[in-house]
Amino acid sequence: MNQAVAINVNDAITESPLYNLQETSEEQVNALFAACRSAHQDLRKYTVAERCHEVHKVLDYVLQNRDHIAARICEETGKTLTDAVVSEILGVLDNLEWNIDNAPKILKDQTVHTPITLMGKKSRVYHESLGTVLVIAPWNYPFHIAMTFMMSAFIAGNSVVFKPSELTPMQGLLEEILEASPLIRNSVKVVYGTGVTAQRLVAARPDKIFFTGSCATGRKLLKQAADMLIPVDVELGGKDQMIVFEDVNIKRTTAGAVWGALTNAGQSCTSVERLYVHDSIYDEFVTELKAQFDALVVNAGDKGDADIGAITADFQLDIIKRHVEDARSKGATILTGGMVTGDQGKFYLPTLITDVTDDMLLASEETFGPTLPVFRFSTEKEVIETSNQSEFGLSASVWSKDLDRADRVARALVCGAVSINNVMLTEGNPALPFGGTRSSGFGRAKGAEGLLAFTRSKAILIDKQSDKLEPNWYPYTQKKFTLFQRLIDALFTKSPVKLLKLAIIGMQLESEAKKPRQ
Repeated sequence: MNQAVAINVNDAITESPLYNLQETSEEQVNALFAACRSAHQDLRKYTVAERCHEVHKVLDYVLQNRDHIAARICEETGKTLTDAVVSEILGVLDNLEWNIDNAPKILKDQTVHTPITLMGKKSRVYHESLGTVLVIAPWNYPFHIAMTFMMSAFIAGNSVVFKPSELTPMQGLLEEILEASPLIRNSVKVVYGTGVTAQRLVAARPDKIFFTGSCATGRKLLKQAADMLIPVDVELGGKDQMIVFEDVNIKRTTAGAVWGALTNAGQSCTSVERLYVHDSIYDEFVTELKAQFDALVVNAGDKGDADIGAITADFQLDIIKRHVEDARSKGATILTGGMVTGDQGKFYLPTLITDVTDDMLLASEETFGPTLPVFRFSTEKEVIETSNQSEFGLSASVWSKDLDRADRVARALVCGAVSINNVMLTEGNPALPFGGTRSSGFGRAKGAEGLLAFTRSKAILIDKQSDKLEPNWYPYTQKKFTLFQRLIDALFTKSPVKLLKLAIIGMQLESEAKKPRQ
Protein backbone atom coordinates (compact mmCIF):
# COMPACT_ATOMS: atom_id res chain seq x y z
CA MET A 1 0.00 0.00 0.00
CA ASN A 2 2.90 2.37 0.73
CA GLN A 3 4.76 1.60 -2.48
CA ALA A 4 6.25 4.79 -3.94
CA VAL A 5 4.36 6.13 -6.94
CA ALA A 6 6.03 8.59 -9.31
CA ILE A 7 4.25 11.90 -9.93
CA ASN A 8 5.48 13.61 -13.08
CA VAL A 9 5.39 17.40 -13.03
CA ASN A 10 5.59 19.05 -16.45
CA ASP A 11 5.79 22.53 -17.89
CA ALA A 12 2.19 23.69 -18.21
CA ILE A 13 2.53 24.75 -21.85
CA THR A 14 5.30 22.69 -23.47
CA GLU A 15 4.59 19.64 -21.29
CA SER A 16 8.34 19.04 -21.06
CA PRO A 17 9.32 17.26 -17.82
CA LEU A 18 10.31 19.46 -14.89
CA TYR A 19 10.81 16.95 -12.07
CA ASN A 20 9.29 13.91 -10.41
CA LEU A 21 7.74 13.48 -6.98
CA GLN A 22 6.80 10.45 -4.94
CA GLU A 23 3.52 9.71 -3.19
CA THR A 24 3.93 10.30 0.54
CA SER A 25 3.69 7.07 2.50
CA GLU A 26 1.53 6.45 5.54
CA GLU A 27 4.65 6.23 7.71
CA GLN A 28 5.90 9.57 6.41
CA VAL A 29 2.54 11.17 7.06
CA ASN A 30 2.47 9.93 10.64
CA ALA A 31 6.00 11.19 11.25
CA LEU A 32 5.08 14.54 9.76
CA PHE A 33 2.08 14.96 12.04
CA ALA A 34 4.11 13.94 15.07
CA ALA A 35 6.64 16.66 14.24
CA CYS A 36 3.90 19.23 13.71
CA ARG A 37 2.15 18.37 16.98
CA SER A 38 5.44 18.80 18.80
CA ALA A 39 5.99 22.11 17.00
CA HIS A 40 2.55 23.30 18.09
CA GLN A 41 3.47 22.80 21.73
CA ASP A 42 6.51 25.01 21.21
CA LEU A 43 4.46 27.54 19.26
CA ARG A 44 2.14 28.04 22.24
CA LYS A 45 4.96 29.92 23.99
CA TYR A 46 4.85 32.75 21.43
CA THR A 47 2.47 35.70 21.45
CA VAL A 48 0.40 36.75 18.45
CA ALA A 49 2.67 39.78 18.01
CA GLU A 50 5.75 37.55 17.97
CA ARG A 51 4.20 35.26 15.38
CA CYS A 52 3.26 38.26 13.25
CA HIS A 53 6.87 39.43 13.44
CA GLU A 54 7.94 36.11 11.95
CA VAL A 55 5.35 36.38 9.17
CA HIS A 56 6.75 39.80 8.32
CA LYS A 57 10.04 38.08 7.45
CA VAL A 58 8.13 35.93 4.97
CA LEU A 59 6.39 38.99 3.54
CA ASP A 60 9.75 40.69 2.98
CA TYR A 61 11.14 37.60 1.28
CA VAL A 62 8.18 37.38 -1.12
CA LEU A 63 8.46 41.08 -1.90
CA GLN A 64 12.17 40.86 -2.66
CA ASN A 65 11.94 37.64 -4.67
CA ARG A 66 8.67 38.19 -6.52
CA ASP A 67 10.20 37.85 -10.00
CA HIS A 68 11.61 34.43 -9.16
CA ILE A 69 8.32 33.36 -7.56
CA ALA A 70 6.29 34.60 -10.53
CA ALA A 71 8.48 32.62 -12.92
CA ARG A 72 7.88 29.40 -10.96
CA ILE A 73 4.13 30.06 -10.90
CA CYS A 74 3.99 30.66 -14.65
CA GLU A 75 6.08 27.59 -15.40
CA GLU A 76 3.69 25.18 -13.70
CA THR A 77 0.35 26.93 -14.31
CA GLY A 78 0.74 28.57 -17.73
CA LYS A 79 -0.58 31.87 -16.37
CA THR A 80 0.29 35.16 -17.96
CA LEU A 81 2.97 37.04 -16.05
CA THR A 82 0.54 39.76 -15.00
CA ASP A 83 -1.91 37.19 -13.61
CA ALA A 84 0.92 35.64 -11.59
CA VAL A 85 2.09 38.97 -10.19
CA VAL A 86 -1.28 40.60 -9.52
CA SER A 87 -3.62 37.76 -8.58
CA GLU A 88 -1.06 35.60 -6.81
CA ILE A 89 1.83 37.67 -5.40
CA LEU A 90 0.09 40.99 -4.78
CA GLY A 91 -2.82 39.11 -3.20
CA VAL A 92 -0.45 37.31 -0.83
CA LEU A 93 1.35 40.52 0.16
CA ASP A 94 -1.96 42.28 0.83
CA ASN A 95 -3.28 39.45 2.97
CA LEU A 96 -0.09 39.00 4.97
CA GLU A 97 0.20 42.70 5.71
CA TRP A 98 -3.44 42.92 6.80
CA ASN A 99 -3.07 39.92 9.09
CA ILE A 100 0.12 41.30 10.61
CA ASP A 101 -1.56 44.65 11.31
CA ASN A 102 -4.87 43.29 12.59
CA ALA A 103 -4.35 39.84 14.11
CA PRO A 104 -3.18 41.06 17.54
CA LYS A 105 -6.47 42.84 18.21
CA ILE A 106 -8.66 40.18 16.56
CA LEU A 107 -7.09 37.28 18.47
CA LYS A 108 -6.64 38.98 21.84
CA ASP A 109 -8.70 37.92 24.86
CA GLN A 110 -12.11 39.56 24.82
CA THR A 111 -14.04 40.95 27.77
CA VAL A 112 -17.74 40.38 27.18
CA HIS A 113 -20.96 41.39 28.88
CA THR A 114 -21.90 39.79 32.20
CA PRO A 115 -25.61 39.96 33.10
CA ILE A 116 -26.82 41.64 36.27
CA THR A 117 -27.80 38.25 37.70
CA LEU A 118 -24.06 37.45 37.77
CA MET A 119 -23.04 40.75 39.34
CA GLY A 120 -19.50 40.76 40.68
CA LYS A 121 -18.23 38.28 38.11
CA LYS A 122 -16.28 38.84 34.88
CA SER A 123 -16.70 37.13 31.50
CA ARG A 124 -14.06 36.66 28.83
CA VAL A 125 -13.46 34.78 25.58
CA TYR A 126 -10.07 33.31 24.76
CA HIS A 127 -9.26 32.53 21.11
CA GLU A 128 -7.01 29.50 21.27
CA SER A 129 -5.18 27.69 18.50
CA LEU A 130 -6.64 24.44 17.24
CA GLY A 131 -3.42 22.44 17.13
CA THR A 132 -2.25 21.05 13.80
CA VAL A 133 -4.39 21.98 10.82
CA LEU A 134 -4.37 20.46 7.35
CA VAL A 135 -4.61 22.78 4.35
CA ILE A 136 -5.26 21.26 0.92
CA ALA A 137 -4.98 23.69 -1.99
CA PRO A 138 -5.97 23.54 -5.68
CA TRP A 139 -3.96 24.10 -8.84
CA ASN A 140 -5.52 27.34 -10.09
CA TYR A 141 -4.01 29.70 -7.46
CA PRO A 142 -1.27 27.51 -6.00
CA PHE A 143 0.71 30.34 -4.42
CA HIS A 144 -2.01 32.69 -3.21
CA ILE A 145 -4.15 30.07 -1.50
CA ALA A 146 -1.13 28.30 -0.03
CA MET A 147 0.47 31.36 1.54
CA THR A 148 -2.75 33.02 2.68
CA PHE A 149 -4.07 29.94 4.48
CA MET A 150 -0.75 28.73 5.88
CA MET A 151 0.21 32.09 7.33
CA SER A 152 -3.27 32.79 8.73
CA ALA A 153 -3.20 29.42 10.49
CA PHE A 154 0.29 30.07 11.83
CA ILE A 155 -0.58 33.55 13.10
CA ALA A 156 -3.51 31.99 14.95
CA GLY A 157 -0.99 29.73 16.70
CA ASN A 158 -1.30 26.49 14.75
CA SER A 159 1.22 24.22 13.18
CA VAL A 160 0.31 23.42 9.59
CA VAL A 161 0.51 20.50 7.20
CA PHE A 162 0.08 21.82 3.67
CA LYS A 163 -0.62 19.72 0.59
CA PRO A 164 -0.49 21.44 -2.82
CA SER A 165 -2.10 20.01 -5.92
CA GLU A 166 0.01 17.41 -7.66
CA LEU A 167 -0.54 19.41 -10.88
CA THR A 168 1.19 22.55 -9.55
CA PRO A 169 3.25 21.51 -6.51
CA MET A 170 6.08 24.02 -7.18
CA GLN A 171 8.42 21.72 -5.30
CA GLY A 172 10.80 23.53 -2.99
CA LEU A 173 9.41 27.02 -3.55
CA LEU A 174 7.28 27.24 -0.43
CA GLU A 175 9.99 25.62 1.68
CA GLU A 176 12.47 28.18 0.35
CA ILE A 177 10.17 31.03 1.33
CA LEU A 178 9.40 29.62 4.78
CA GLU A 179 13.13 29.45 5.53
CA ALA A 180 12.93 33.21 6.06
CA SER A 181 11.70 32.31 9.56
CA PRO A 182 13.10 29.23 11.35
CA LEU A 183 10.06 29.26 13.65
CA ILE A 184 7.66 29.09 10.70
CA ARG A 185 9.78 26.51 8.91
CA ASN A 186 9.60 24.32 12.02
CA SER A 187 5.83 24.80 12.33
CA VAL A 188 4.69 24.55 8.71
CA LYS A 189 5.36 21.43 6.63
CA VAL A 190 4.73 20.87 2.92
CA VAL A 191 3.79 17.37 1.80
CA TYR A 192 3.42 16.18 -1.80
CA GLY A 193 1.16 13.62 -3.39
CA THR A 194 -2.15 12.88 -5.07
CA GLY A 195 -5.54 12.16 -3.55
CA VAL A 196 -4.00 9.03 -2.02
CA THR A 197 -1.73 11.20 0.11
CA ALA A 198 -4.68 13.46 0.94
CA GLN A 199 -6.59 10.47 2.33
CA ARG A 200 -3.59 9.53 4.46
CA LEU A 201 -3.36 13.07 5.76
CA VAL A 202 -7.02 13.08 6.78
CA ALA A 203 -6.59 9.67 8.43
CA ALA A 204 -3.84 11.20 10.60
CA ARG A 205 -6.60 13.19 12.35
CA PRO A 206 -5.67 16.85 11.96
CA ASP A 207 -7.45 19.21 14.33
CA LYS A 208 -9.17 20.90 11.38
CA ILE A 209 -9.11 20.71 7.58
CA PHE A 210 -9.26 23.62 5.15
CA PHE A 211 -9.96 22.38 1.65
CA THR A 212 -10.26 24.29 -1.63
CA GLY A 213 -11.14 22.30 -4.72
CA SER A 214 -13.86 20.55 -6.66
CA CYS A 215 -17.27 19.53 -5.32
CA ALA A 216 -16.59 15.86 -6.07
CA THR A 217 -13.33 15.79 -4.12
CA GLY A 218 -14.80 17.92 -1.36
CA ARG A 219 -17.64 15.47 -0.80
CA LYS A 220 -15.20 12.55 -0.54
CA LEU A 221 -13.07 14.42 1.96
CA LEU A 222 -16.11 15.40 4.05
CA LYS A 223 -17.25 11.77 4.23
CA GLN A 224 -13.85 10.61 5.43
CA ALA A 225 -13.54 13.41 7.96
CA ALA A 226 -17.09 12.92 9.28
CA ASP A 227 -16.30 9.43 10.57
CA MET A 228 -13.58 10.96 12.77
CA LEU A 229 -15.55 14.12 13.66
CA ILE A 230 -12.85 16.34 12.15
CA PRO A 231 -14.16 19.85 11.46
CA VAL A 232 -13.78 20.93 7.82
CA ASP A 233 -14.10 24.24 5.99
CA VAL A 234 -14.58 23.81 2.24
CA GLU A 235 -14.60 26.12 -0.78
CA LEU A 236 -15.87 24.12 -3.72
CA GLY A 237 -16.25 26.42 -6.69
CA GLY A 238 -19.04 28.44 -8.18
CA LYS A 239 -21.15 29.53 -11.12
CA ASP A 240 -21.00 33.23 -10.38
CA GLN A 241 -23.53 35.62 -11.85
CA MET A 242 -23.05 39.19 -13.04
CA ILE A 243 -26.28 41.20 -13.21
CA VAL A 244 -26.31 44.33 -15.39
CA PHE A 245 -29.18 46.82 -15.28
CA GLU A 246 -30.11 49.29 -18.00
CA ASP A 247 -28.54 52.41 -16.42
CA VAL A 248 -24.86 51.37 -16.51
CA ASN A 249 -21.92 52.86 -18.37
CA ILE A 250 -21.63 50.23 -21.09
CA LYS A 251 -17.94 50.73 -21.86
CA ARG A 252 -16.86 50.29 -18.23
CA THR A 253 -19.29 47.48 -17.44
CA THR A 254 -18.35 45.41 -20.47
CA ALA A 255 -14.68 45.82 -19.55
CA GLY A 256 -15.51 44.51 -16.07
CA ALA A 257 -17.40 41.57 -17.56
CA VAL A 258 -14.52 40.65 -19.86
CA TRP A 259 -11.94 40.69 -17.07
CA GLY A 260 -14.27 39.00 -14.59
CA ALA A 261 -14.94 36.13 -16.97
CA LEU A 262 -11.43 35.69 -18.37
CA THR A 263 -8.90 36.53 -15.65
CA ASN A 264 -6.57 33.58 -15.11
CA ALA A 265 -8.10 32.16 -18.33
CA GLY A 266 -11.38 31.81 -16.43
CA GLN A 267 -9.78 29.35 -14.01
CA SER A 268 -11.12 31.02 -10.90
CA CYS A 269 -13.94 29.82 -8.69
CA THR A 270 -15.32 33.38 -8.71
CA SER A 271 -15.08 33.97 -12.46
CA VAL A 272 -18.18 35.40 -14.10
CA GLU A 273 -19.85 32.32 -15.57
CA ARG A 274 -23.34 33.76 -16.07
CA LEU A 275 -23.87 37.29 -17.41
CA TYR A 276 -27.42 38.65 -17.15
CA VAL A 277 -27.98 41.83 -19.18
CA HIS A 278 -31.15 43.93 -19.17
CA ASP A 279 -33.08 43.48 -22.40
CA SER A 280 -33.06 47.21 -23.25
CA ILE A 281 -29.25 47.33 -23.60
CA TYR A 282 -28.58 43.68 -24.48
CA ASP A 283 -27.68 44.08 -28.16
CA GLU A 284 -25.39 47.07 -27.64
CA PHE A 285 -23.77 45.37 -24.68
CA VAL A 286 -23.05 42.14 -26.56
CA THR A 287 -21.61 44.05 -29.54
CA GLU A 288 -19.17 45.84 -27.24
CA LEU A 289 -18.29 42.56 -25.48
CA LYS A 290 -17.40 40.92 -28.78
CA ALA A 291 -15.13 43.80 -29.78
CA GLN A 292 -13.25 43.54 -26.49
CA PHE A 293 -13.00 39.73 -26.71
CA ASP A 294 -11.53 39.96 -30.21
CA ALA A 295 -8.87 42.44 -29.03
CA LEU A 296 -7.41 40.17 -26.34
CA VAL A 297 -3.89 38.75 -26.60
CA VAL A 298 -3.71 35.01 -25.89
CA ASN A 299 -0.22 33.95 -24.91
CA ALA A 300 1.99 32.97 -22.01
CA GLY A 301 5.70 33.04 -21.32
CA ASP A 302 5.23 36.77 -21.88
CA LYS A 303 6.80 39.89 -20.38
CA GLY A 304 3.59 41.21 -18.90
CA ASP A 305 1.94 42.10 -22.22
CA ALA A 306 -0.43 39.12 -22.68
CA ASP A 307 -4.02 38.91 -21.45
CA ILE A 308 -5.00 35.24 -21.48
CA GLY A 309 -2.75 32.34 -20.52
CA ALA A 310 -2.97 28.58 -20.85
CA ILE A 311 -5.40 26.07 -19.41
CA THR A 312 -3.37 24.43 -16.65
CA ALA A 313 -4.98 20.99 -16.49
CA ASP A 314 -5.71 18.77 -19.47
CA PHE A 315 -8.88 17.44 -17.84
CA GLN A 316 -10.10 21.02 -17.39
CA LEU A 317 -9.52 21.74 -21.06
CA ASP A 318 -11.66 18.70 -21.85
CA ILE A 319 -14.48 20.08 -19.68
CA ILE A 320 -14.34 23.45 -21.41
CA LYS A 321 -14.48 21.83 -24.84
CA ARG A 322 -17.38 19.61 -23.78
CA HIS A 323 -19.41 22.50 -22.40
CA VAL A 324 -18.93 24.65 -25.50
CA GLU A 325 -19.67 21.80 -27.92
CA ASP A 326 -22.77 20.87 -25.91
CA ALA A 327 -24.02 24.46 -26.20
CA ARG A 328 -23.18 24.62 -29.90
CA SER A 329 -25.03 21.37 -30.61
CA LYS A 330 -28.12 22.61 -28.79
CA GLY A 331 -28.40 25.87 -30.71
CA ALA A 332 -26.21 28.39 -28.88
CA THR A 333 -24.46 31.08 -30.91
CA ILE A 334 -20.65 31.20 -30.58
CA LEU A 335 -19.89 34.84 -31.34
CA THR A 336 -16.14 34.45 -31.01
CA GLY A 337 -13.66 31.81 -29.87
CA GLY A 338 -14.89 28.30 -29.23
CA MET A 339 -11.66 26.50 -30.08
CA VAL A 340 -8.11 25.80 -28.91
CA THR A 341 -5.12 27.62 -30.29
CA GLY A 342 -1.34 27.43 -30.03
CA ASP A 343 1.15 24.77 -31.06
CA GLN A 344 0.64 22.76 -27.89
CA GLY A 345 -3.12 23.20 -27.86
CA LYS A 346 -3.09 24.43 -24.25
CA PHE A 347 -4.78 27.76 -25.02
CA TYR A 348 -8.53 28.07 -25.41
CA LEU A 349 -9.68 31.19 -27.20
CA PRO A 350 -11.90 33.59 -25.20
CA THR A 351 -15.39 32.44 -26.06
CA LEU A 352 -18.51 34.64 -26.06
CA ILE A 353 -21.78 32.75 -26.29
CA THR A 354 -25.42 33.84 -26.64
CA ASP A 355 -28.74 32.01 -27.02
CA VAL A 356 -27.84 29.77 -24.07
CA THR A 357 -30.72 27.74 -22.67
CA ASP A 358 -31.22 26.05 -19.31
CA ASP A 359 -30.61 22.55 -20.74
CA MET A 360 -27.03 23.43 -21.71
CA LEU A 361 -24.10 22.54 -19.47
CA LEU A 362 -22.85 26.12 -19.74
CA ALA A 363 -25.96 27.29 -17.92
CA SER A 364 -25.60 25.11 -14.83
CA GLU A 365 -22.23 23.35 -14.44
CA GLU A 366 -18.99 25.08 -13.50
CA THR A 367 -16.96 25.50 -16.70
CA PHE A 368 -13.78 26.99 -15.20
CA GLY A 369 -12.49 28.36 -18.46
CA PRO A 370 -12.42 31.46 -20.70
CA THR A 371 -16.09 31.37 -21.64
CA LEU A 372 -18.90 33.85 -21.09
CA PRO A 373 -22.55 32.93 -21.71
CA VAL A 374 -24.84 35.97 -21.89
CA PHE A 375 -28.53 35.92 -20.90
CA ARG A 376 -31.33 38.47 -21.24
CA PHE A 377 -33.64 39.61 -18.46
CA SER A 378 -36.46 42.12 -18.17
CA THR A 379 -37.23 42.69 -14.48
CA GLU A 380 -35.42 42.76 -11.16
CA LYS A 381 -37.64 40.03 -9.76
CA GLU A 382 -37.01 37.81 -12.76
CA VAL A 383 -33.22 38.07 -12.65
CA ILE A 384 -33.06 37.43 -8.91
CA GLU A 385 -35.20 34.32 -9.18
CA THR A 386 -33.33 33.03 -12.24
CA SER A 387 -29.82 33.59 -10.93
CA ASN A 388 -30.69 32.08 -7.53
CA GLN A 389 -31.70 28.79 -9.17
CA SER A 390 -28.07 27.68 -9.38
CA GLU A 391 -26.86 24.96 -7.01
CA PHE A 392 -23.80 27.15 -6.37
CA GLY A 393 -23.57 30.30 -4.29
CA LEU A 394 -20.04 31.66 -4.08
CA SER A 395 -20.05 35.28 -5.24
CA ALA A 396 -21.77 37.64 -7.66
CA SER A 397 -21.75 41.21 -8.93
CA VAL A 398 -24.54 43.73 -9.46
CA TRP A 399 -24.19 46.76 -11.75
CA SER A 400 -26.45 49.82 -11.62
CA LYS A 401 -26.31 53.58 -11.02
CA ASP A 402 -29.21 53.09 -8.61
CA LEU A 403 -27.26 52.01 -5.52
CA ASP A 404 -30.46 51.34 -3.57
CA ARG A 405 -31.52 48.85 -6.24
CA ALA A 406 -28.05 47.34 -6.37
CA ASP A 407 -28.04 46.88 -2.60
CA ARG A 408 -31.53 45.39 -2.67
CA VAL A 409 -30.49 42.84 -5.29
CA ALA A 410 -27.22 42.07 -3.49
CA ARG A 411 -29.16 41.23 -0.33
CA ALA A 412 -31.52 38.97 -2.29
CA LEU A 413 -28.80 36.88 -3.93
CA VAL A 414 -27.94 33.58 -2.24
CA CYS A 415 -24.16 33.72 -2.17
CA GLY A 416 -21.23 34.55 0.07
CA ALA A 417 -20.09 37.83 -1.50
CA VAL A 418 -21.34 40.53 -3.86
CA SER A 419 -19.36 43.28 -5.60
CA ILE A 420 -21.47 46.30 -6.59
CA ASN A 421 -20.37 48.06 -9.78
CA ASN A 422 -17.18 46.03 -9.81
CA VAL A 423 -16.27 42.39 -10.23
CA MET A 424 -14.43 39.89 -8.01
CA LEU A 425 -13.42 42.85 -5.88
CA THR A 426 -14.51 41.43 -2.53
CA GLU A 427 -11.44 39.20 -2.90
CA GLY A 428 -9.25 42.28 -3.23
CA ASN A 429 -9.99 43.41 0.31
CA PRO A 430 -8.16 41.26 2.90
CA ALA A 431 -10.57 42.50 5.58
CA LEU A 432 -13.57 40.84 3.92
CA PRO A 433 -14.43 37.18 4.56
CA PHE A 434 -14.37 34.73 1.65
CA GLY A 435 -16.60 31.69 1.31
CA GLY A 436 -19.82 30.44 -0.18
CA THR A 437 -23.19 28.81 0.33
CA ARG A 438 -24.95 25.75 -1.10
CA SER A 439 -22.64 23.57 -3.22
CA SER A 440 -19.96 26.27 -3.09
CA GLY A 441 -19.16 25.12 0.43
CA PHE A 442 -19.14 26.58 3.92
CA GLY A 443 -16.75 28.27 6.30
CA ARG A 444 -14.90 31.53 5.78
CA ALA A 445 -11.32 32.47 4.95
CA LYS A 446 -9.68 35.90 5.15
CA GLY A 447 -10.61 38.84 7.34
CA ALA A 448 -11.40 38.53 11.02
CA GLU A 449 -13.66 35.52 10.38
CA GLY A 450 -10.86 33.81 8.50
CA LEU A 451 -8.38 34.24 11.35
CA LEU A 452 -10.91 33.11 13.92
CA ALA A 453 -11.68 30.05 11.78
CA PHE A 454 -8.23 28.80 12.79
CA THR A 455 -9.10 29.07 16.48
CA ARG A 456 -11.53 27.67 19.00
CA SER A 457 -13.29 29.98 21.42
CA LYS A 458 -12.97 29.24 25.11
CA ALA A 459 -15.55 30.82 27.41
CA ILE A 460 -14.17 32.06 30.75
CA LEU A 461 -16.15 33.28 33.77
CA ILE A 462 -14.17 34.64 36.71
CA ASP A 463 -15.50 34.87 40.27
CA LYS A 464 -13.75 35.87 43.48
CA GLN A 465 -12.77 33.34 46.10
CA SER A 466 -14.92 33.92 49.21
CA ASP A 467 -17.36 32.27 51.59
CA LYS A 468 -20.32 33.37 49.49
CA LEU A 469 -22.74 30.64 48.36
CA GLU A 470 -24.69 30.99 45.12
CA PRO A 471 -28.48 31.28 45.53
CA ASN A 472 -29.05 28.69 42.80
CA TRP A 473 -26.97 26.09 44.65
CA TYR A 474 -28.61 23.51 46.93
CA PRO A 475 -30.66 23.34 48.96
CA TYR A 476 -33.74 24.31 46.95
CA THR A 477 -36.40 25.73 49.21
CA GLN A 478 -39.90 27.12 48.83
CA LYS A 479 -38.64 30.54 49.88
CA LYS A 480 -35.91 30.50 47.18
CA PHE A 481 -38.42 29.36 44.58
CA THR A 482 -40.71 32.29 45.39
CA LEU A 483 -37.80 34.75 45.25
CA PHE A 484 -36.64 33.37 41.88
CA GLN A 485 -40.16 33.88 40.50
CA ARG A 486 -40.05 37.49 41.69
CA LEU A 487 -36.56 37.87 40.19
CA ILE A 488 -37.82 36.77 36.76
CA ASP A 489 -40.72 39.22 36.94
CA ALA A 490 -38.35 42.06 37.84
CA LEU A 491 -35.79 41.16 35.18
CA PHE A 492 -38.15 41.05 32.22
CA THR A 493 -40.55 43.90 32.89
CA LYS A 494 -40.19 47.60 32.16
CA SER A 495 -40.08 49.56 35.40
CA PRO A 496 -38.35 52.78 36.50
CA VAL A 497 -37.40 51.04 39.75
CA LYS A 498 -36.20 47.81 38.10
CA LEU A 499 -32.65 48.03 39.47
CA LEU A 500 -33.89 48.72 42.97
CA LYS A 501 -36.21 45.71 42.85
CA LEU A 502 -33.41 43.50 41.59
CA ALA A 503 -31.07 44.69 44.33
CA ILE A 504 -33.61 43.93 47.06
CA ILE A 505 -34.46 40.48 45.66
CA GLY A 506 -30.78 39.75 45.19
CA MET A 507 -29.98 40.51 48.81
CA GLN A 508 -32.89 38.34 49.94
CA LEU A 509 -31.62 35.45 47.80
CA GLU A 510 -28.09 35.83 49.19
CA SER A 511 -29.51 35.72 52.68
CA GLU A 512 -31.50 32.58 51.91
CA ALA A 513 -28.42 30.92 50.38
CA LYS A 514 -26.69 31.06 53.76
CA LYS A 515 -29.47 29.21 55.54
CA PRO A 516 -29.44 25.41 55.88
CA ARG A 517 -32.52 23.45 54.97
CA GLN A 518 -35.08 23.64 57.77
